[in-house]
Amino acid sequence: MATSNNERLAVLIDADNAQASVIQELLAEVSRYGTATIKRAYGDWTTQNLRGWKDVLHKLAIQPIQQFAYTTGKNSTDASLIIDAMDVLHTGSVDGFCLVSSDSDFTRLATRIREAGLVVYGFGERKTPEPFVAACDKFIYTEILRAKPEEQKGVEVVVEVAAELPKLKPMVLTALEATARDDGWSSLSALGSQLTRNHPSFDPRNYGVAKLGELMRKQIYLEVKEVPVGDGSTQVHVFVRRKAAPAPRTRRSG
Repeated sequence: MATSNNERLAVLIDADNAQASVIQELLAEVSRYGTATIKRAYGDWTTQNLRGWKDVLHKLAIQPIQQFAYTTGKNSTDASLIIDAMDVLHTGSVDGFCLVSSDSDFTRLATRIREAGLVVYGFGERKTPEPFVAACDKFIYTEILRAKPEEQKGVEVVVEVAAELPKLKPMVLTALEATARDDGWSSLSALGSQLTRNHPSFDPRNYGVAKLGELMRKQIYLEVKEVPVGDGSTQVHVFVRRKAAPAPRTRRSG
């Protein structure tokens, strides 16, 4: 997904449904898409449940927003975050939002922000309900932020992670069909953008590698080539391998 690092982003964290241990890595991920001009975390900070957040809030300059739980069983934190998000939206002070939660209650908020023409990046665990994932322009599973792909402990970890995700081949083939030129080739950048449009949670790191090109080269049904461009650099292009034609049968003599 093509983005500008000049985008101003509001990072709104549902502390009840996010883990403090991954927030530093999460903000580093946010910096790939833009600048976090607003950083707020919502919760009832008088409870012991959020005590692990204290050091993180100070260290990373995240503003804690206090929201008391007025009624048992009602999530007033969600309501507070949604109201603030709409206030920020209407000020026009940001270009997009990063919603940090694994809670489907923010599905409509993500949809409303996108309706206003702003980008939405979602961050949550793999348990995040699909409607919220689909409502975002891009959704990043926080499990992949805990360790770089090269730090994962062997192939078994990669296989286990991939097993929880949609099958890669159908996703790639559908995206290739949508982006291929008349000659059947698609640029890697166009393919990556289409994959994210079709599946907001798509990320090569979900499948144990750091880059899209590396992931595509591992797929035996694809052919990948680098094409020189005018400025001396190269562009990567992807093509579906054609099955070899069967060898012609030879007639038996006699």
